[in-house]
Amino acid sequence: MELRDHSYYEANAADVNLEEITSSAENATNLQRLRDGDPTLSHLDLGRGVWNHLNFISFFDIGEGDDLGWLGYFIGKSEYLQRLDIYYLPDGEQQMHAFSEGIARNQSIRKINIHNLNNDTFKSIMRELHSASQLEELDISSINVDPDGWSELRTLLESGVCKLKHLCLRGFNYIGNEGMGVLSNGLIGIGSSLKYLSLRNNSIGNEGLSSLVDALQTCTGLETLHLYGNDFSSAAAGLGSLSVCYRDMNCRINDEGLRALSQGAVNHCEEIDLFPNESITSTGLSYLSSSIRSGSCRVKTLWLQGMQIGDDGMEVLGQGLVGNQSLVRLHLVHLDEGITVTSTGWLAFTTALCNTSSVNSTYLSNHTLCNICIGEDNDTNIEDYILPYNPHQDIFLYLRLNGRHPRYAARCKILMSHKHLDMAPLLHWGLKFLPLAVAWFERAKPCTALTIYDEDPDLRRRVLDESDEAFESRALSAVYEFVRGMPMEVMKSRSELALAAAYDEKIARIEEESKLALEQHDRKNLQLEEEIARLKGENERLSGIVEVVRKSVGV
Repeated sequence: MELRDHSYYEANAADVNLEEITSSAENATNLQRLRDGDPTLSHLDLGRGVWNHLNFISFFDIGEGDDLGWLGYFIGKSEYLQRLDIYYLPDGEQQMHAFSEGIARNQSIRKINIHNLNNDTFKSIMRELHSASQLEELDISSINVDPDGWSELRTLLESGVCKLKHLCLRGFNYIGNEGMGVLSNGLIGIGSSLKYLSLRNNSIGNEGLSSLVDALQTCTGLETLHLYGNDFSSAAAGLGSLSVCYRDMNCRINDEGLRALSQGAVNHCEEIDLFPNESITSTGLSYLSSSIRSGSCRVKTLWLQGMQIGDDGMEVLGQGLVGNQSLVRLHLVHLDEGITVTSTGWLAFTTALCNTSSVNSTYLSNHTLCNICIGEDNDTNIEDYILPYNPHQDIFLYLRLNGRHPRYAARCKILMSHKHLDMAPLLHWGLKFLPLAVAWFERAKPCTALTIYDEDPDLRRRVLDESDEAFESRALSAVYEFVRGMPMEVMKSRSELALAAAYDEKIARIEEESKLALEQHDRKNLQLEEEIARLKGENERLSGIVEVVRKSVGV
């Protein structure tokens, strides 16, 4: 093949027969769309075979007869292409150089995904991305790259040209400790722009973790870190250092690793993914439980699927839920496959969501958790799953209540669980607490109208099965019990209450007199303004008459 440069493609772009340089009509159509500047072509997949062909994605099926030089040229000219997924590229230095040079000229691509490429092809692409200042996301998975390949990526990142926000090196890239040591300097080059970093399944061990910890000191904007599939079983110190920075984090560890991680992670991470740490036992979960019970816990989503949880684990987790004010979603995938959670374990969760032993215990229960997911996705709730030991029905109600009416969850649970509210523990506060008790019932009144299961007319029901009259009777009974519990206090306060009432009446009378005086003052002001307006009008009328007289006498 003749040697071609960019000027060659520029000179022949308008006249080249696209069918002659492609192996299929679909490939020719995609080149035509690139050449014509089709604004709907924003995502292009490059591969071999139709295994990845989706109707909503444009797919260039690379085969015999496809000229990668022209493909790269038209990609380089595109102003609308924003995402490029590369699943396959053929061997051949000249073809690859022409293709990579075209990519280097593109200024619109924001995201590049690279899959299943060999070392030489990977290096060629990395070298050409040094001018891609607009690139924000780079996803590399399942490739066979040597240390010199990772060095090319490190050089790209060190250049500072690509201010990546998202870097994903996942899916058995086998970076290892050596590769992590090479890449660490590249991460330093990205700096504060990096928001998301995934290093899943890369055979990184404790030594590599040490290099990563040092490199991430400059990544001050990092929010999400995925380390799943790497063995950090004896890296407690390193995990403790990592746990203080990120909103979303997952990794594979043991009990001691979880102890180090949880001490800082729960105060900073909004999501923690511990799948599939089979080595974590109830001992490790107890460390996590103590941490999530802290008032400073920020964790909203916790993934614990695949663990040997059992009743002991459920009980320690239940203890952590008590008082937690952040956790919304808990994933316990495959509890029915080899892991035995009986009614005892579920009872611990039910108690954590609503402890009925006393009003105060009910108030201090968990009122934020609204999803316990069992399936593979985020939408499979325990209500929709058949388990060997199904949870008590109350747990479904409490979860629904927390999710549907978080503002009233605590009040509803108190009214549901305590038909008679014992006022005796409040009597030592004296009569000054009576207005607070009355106000609590006023704020709890909406509970009688709240409903759940609104999405299903057949299941829709009221949270509190109580009429307005019954609620009012309960409130009056509580007030009566409060007053009856301290008759002498009421008698002692009678004169004070009478004096307060007299002052209230006097204040009300003074306020009424002031209001009347103000209204009289306003009326006088209005009358005065009307009189002034009348006089102004009269003055203008007389001035007009005087002017007419002057003109008539020639003055």
